[in-house]
Amino acid sequence: MDIHDFIHIGVGLPKEEITIHEDSWAGGGSFGCSLEFFSRGVELFNQVYTMFEQTSQGPRELALKVLDMGLGQERVAWFSQGTPNIYEATFPRVLSKLRELTQIELDFSLYNEFSKFSAYLNIDEVEDLDGAWQKVGKELNIDVEKLKNIILPMTALYSIAEHARTLLFGINDGKLPSNTGGGYNLRVIFRRAIGFIDEFNWNIDLADVCEWHAEELFELFPEVSEHLKEVREILEVEKEKYYKTKEEALKTLKNILKKGDISKEMLIELYDSKGINPEMVKKVALNFGKKVKIPDNFYSLVVERHERVEQVHAIEKEIDLDLKNIPETKSLYYFDYTKTLNEAKVLKIIDKMVIVDQSVAYPTSGGQLHDIGTINGQKFNDVFKKGNYVIHVLDEKPKFNEGDMVHISVDKEWRKQLSQHHTATHIVNAAAREILGSHINQAGAKKTLKNSHLDITHYEQISKEIINKIEEKSNSIVDQAIKLNLSFMPRSDAEREYGMGIYQGGAVPGKNLRIVEIPGYDAEACGGTHLNNTSETGRIKILNSQKIQDGVVRLTFTAGEATNIIEKRNKRTLNDLEDLLNVKTEQIVSRVEELLDKWKKVNKALRSGKFNKKDLVLDSKGIFKGEVMPELSRILNTKEKGVYQKVRKLYDEWTSKKVKLSEISELLDNSKLKEVINKALKLKEYKIILEIVEDINQKDLKNYSSKIVNHSEELITIFIDKTEKGIILMGMIGEKGVKEKIFNIGDFLKEISGKFGGKGGGALDFGQGFINDLSINTKQLKSHILEKLNSII
Repeated sequence: MDIHDFIHIGVGLPKEEITIHEDSWAGGGSFGCSLEFFSRGVELFNQVYTMFEQTSQGPRELALKVLDMGLGQERVAWFSQGTPNIYEATFPRVLSKLRELTQIELDFSLYNEFSKFSAYLNIDEVEDLDGAWQKVGKELNIDVEKLKNIILPMTALYSIAEHARTLLFGINDGKLPSNTGGGYNLRVIFRRAIGFIDEFNWNIDLADVCEWHAEELFELFPEVSEHLKEVREILEVEKEKYYKTKEEALKTLKNILKKGDISKEMLIELYDSKGINPEMVKKVALNFGKKVKIPDNFYSLVVERHERVEQVHAIEKEIDLDLKNIPETKSLYYFDYTKTLNEAKVLKIIDKMVIVDQSVAYPTSGGQLHDIGTINGQKFNDVFKKGNYVIHVLDEKPKFNEGDMVHISVDKEWRKQLSQHHTATHIVNAAAREILGSHINQAGAKKTLKNSHLDITHYEQISKEIINKIEEKSNSIVDQAIKLNLSFMPRSDAEREYGMGIYQGGAVPGKNLRIVEIPGYDAEACGGTHLNNTSETGRIKILNSQKIQDGVVRLTFTAGEATNIIEKRNKRTLNDLEDLLNVKTEQIVSRVEELLDKWKKVNKALRSGKFNKKDLVLDSKGIFKGEVMPELSRILNTKEKGVYQKVRKLYDEWTSKKVKLSEISELLDNSKLKEVINKALKLKEYKIILEIVEDINQKDLKNYSSKIVNHSEELITIFIDKTEKGIILMGMIGEKGVKEKIFNIGDFLKEISGKFGGKGGGALDFGQGFINDLSINTKQLKSHILEKLNSII
């Protein structure tokens, strides 16, 4: 049935009410003739026959001609039902519920008259929107504000209904509201809908509106009802983010308004980065006596900021090579990753680069690292693609010639590890989707020898408990020993059989797609090397989860031998920690937590001078039942490989500082006081105590000095305290020296400190100095002080 028959028979229009207008269309350098189908003044359909392209030499016929069909299905429904607008025809039940909830008054008689002049308000064509509203009001003979109060709430409900439907379908297709890419469009319409809800103070939950749409559309799109719980969760998280950002941003907005006016650029920035809609800015600005002009195309301007192409992974090197007149390379790794040998004919040699007719070597592509190996025994450590050519880069110039037959060999262990990580990436992606929901899609990936990372679309950071579930599910898929299906299929067949989920990480070029299927779990269009069975993956271990951008979480993991290497290292670490802390493996977590706590306490005690003797002993023996290394990594905020070094450092510092606390305690012990005084140096009728100490709290040192000089009036104390920041000098003169004004200890320490680049001061009886040069020898400093004392006493 052609379009004319569809309009006449399907829609039921008499032939005399159908107008077909022939025209031409051009855009993007291509053009052709077009047909537009009208009835009663409305364009229902159009067809563009794109047949030519415009070149510098003139028009040229396209090799691939395209028929672009503009079939407005919703427009036909509206036209056939004769409702006031397309929204009333498209989602009548949803609008009925929204009106019942908001109790807004409908005036379709006014609306029908208004719609005749609504073209005056087209923001793409009108520069002065306020003036246009005035013009419409005049045509309708109604006050503009009254007109807006009737029309704008109606149109706001249409926007909320339409935006909710878009969010429902977008999220069901695996897209999340975010600050990047297409996800930003979802965020814009979410915020716009919330903006209308706030503006009119309506009690509308967008997740409820999504459910109403799913009910109304169930016969046409039953699949959108399958993930309503996820849609609600995602919208709730987005709403929390919006209001949290909004609350913080309002403070910023008020500060900006105090300083000056709001420009168009600032208005867009406030919405883009802070989530403050322009209507709110306008309202807050009035409180400061300022007017804000909102651009008529505001939301279009916002979206324009985010329309950019992002390249996640480079699959071709930017290098200019002349590869004309040689056949493309046939890749031999697609169906058996264990195939690591082949014979080939050398087609071209460019310096150290070799192109052959066929090769088992995998080039860096799709986030997977290249193979390494040899050609006729000569090593290559790089393989890359240029178009459909595979280029092997030798370590030195080849000893063979173009036209020679050669033997290519790929490193088996290297290939196996990369294949394990690639298949593990598909497994983890499938496991994450099962645990977190259908919105999980691959946003990027990288597979190396050391580990692999998978970037998945998710709206929040993933908890440790959920990570454990994903890891557990991943290893369950491994243990099921599922045979992978590897096949090439026409694109349309692949999409029909597996759906659009095959495009994990982005679109894949070509008419035929290589599909990698893990039956029951995952199917993806992928060109990488893969295992034959999930059991060959070995144990999968998720090392880290990190939110790398809004709406994207990175999972870093290992598989196979890479996991074995980590587990062997972790076993050595646990054995070393058992020896260091004198506990069993299951007691290590408790002992490290205790060590960390008491390390903090002894540091505080050194500053305050007060400590508990319990902090000088480690005696915790609590049992931890989970995985020890990940928990230690979390407690210490370090990677697993750095756990032992971190614990060793804490233990050594705690040990040295508890020794220091013991020394201070002993120093301040009254029973030791007489022993110290008896060792005093006699200078004439005075006794001098001149000692070097380390890291003693100044308050304790002052109290100690006071005890000494109070014990005997002829005593003079000077302590040289070497700390991490510098050398502290502290001195006191007893009662006899003060009465006789033998010298001013404050001036004395000021002079000494100054000689060594420091500062000091004080009074007759008490003084302090500080020298920040830690290279100064404290013994030489002590000798200098003693020499100076000898000269003035």
